[in-house]
Amino acid sequence: MNAPDSNATKTSTSLYNTFARAPLEFERGEGAWVFTRGGDAYLDFSAGIAVNTLGHANPVLVQALTEQAGKLWHTSNLFRIPGQERLADTLVANTFADRVFFANSGAEANEAAIKTARRYHYVNGQPERFRILTVEGAFHGRTLATLAAGGQQKYLDGFGPKAEGFDQVPFGDIELVKAAVTPETAAIMIEPIQGEGGVRAFPNAFLRELRALCDATGMLLIMDEVQTGIGRTGKLFAYEWTGIAPDILTAAKGLGGGFPLGACLATEAAAAGMTPGTHGTTFGGNPLAMAVGNAVLDAVLADGFLEHVRETARYLSQRLGALRDSHPDVIDDIRGEGLLVGLHAVKPVADVVAALRDQHMLAAGAGDNVLRLLPPLNIGKAEVDAAIDKLEAAFTALEAGAATAQQPA
Repeated sequence: MNAPDSNATKTSTSLYNTFARAPLEFERGEGAWVFTRGGDAYLDFSAGIAVNTLGHANPVLVQALTEQAGKLWHTSNLFRIPGQERLADTLVANTFADRVFFANSGAEANEAAIKTARRYHYVNGQPERFRILTVEGAFHGRTLATLAAGGQQKYLDGFGPKAEGFDQVPFGDIELVKAAVTPETAAIMIEPIQGEGGVRAFPNAFLRELRALCDATGMLLIMDEVQTGIGRTGKLFAYEWTGIAPDILTAAKGLGGGFPLGACLATEAAAAGMTPGTHGTTFGGNPLAMAVGNAVLDAVLADGFLEHVRETARYLSQRLGALRDSHPDVIDDIRGEGLLVGLHAVKPVADVVAALRDQHMLAAGAGDNVLRLLPPLNIGKAEVDAAIDKLEAAFTALEAGAATAQQPA
């Protein structure tokens, strides 16, 4: 058997065919920009899907990771990890929570939240309370349990029976939520703003009603802040805008600034049943992740950082409002909070994403035909202005293409 020709151009890949990847690859990044091998610069307003909190190759994060990499990578959770204790203490000091469990991803954090809620009722003498209410259009992860929690059939098809214990309710109807509660209901799990679902925000009044319902029925309130957390909305966590707090909260994405890191936060009461042996992880909370996570939180919680996010978000919103008014045939609605922005597209969102790539700007699609803008949180007016110029050019090109298509042959 002949060895493969290492100089041949590779036209196929050995990877699973699970991603519809854009025909782009990047060699390096700096701040809000990424660069191809040929040196072409792209403005990154997807930030790894709300992950790169401080942009690409942030020197503070590079230093934190490099220093830790030269000391110790992994010991497992059989031993104390000082970085875990520091990061957990910081999260507890700045949130409702008393306890933190570290994982590697949002899906793992959500699995921990589901188990925490079920275990809470088990140790309190109500093992029959294991069902969890979720909201139609939600996205909680790709594991079998979190797929069942999201309840979207397109993600469930082909993977056997849906995991038991999850009931979906329509978006934003408190009366239907109340009607769905049974003696077996343990918790309700909700994203304050549905990111993958189309940047659909729940009114604060609705979330307050959910808190009251949980208090009245003994349910736990779980907030999935994998996408909305770590400053994305202008607060450390989006629940802070509502005037209420959850019993359990999940974070990931921005917490590691690009390094895989997830966390499940809970009150002392909610977490009381999670005793040694009830849950675990091999890699979760490893020294490398903790070094980066601590550096990210140090930056996000520094004086003025979140105010800068809010100021930048206000400026972006103003510029986008004018853009929407100028191009009503391309976008007709602006959604979201802070630097989690959704533009509802009139044209197919895939076409809008592609038109932006032609202008060397990266953005992410979402459900409900929405374009998501998820830039690094430390951008300023210069990056916003550059984004608006590229959006303007992309929208103009889309309109010109539509006009050409409509001309008689």
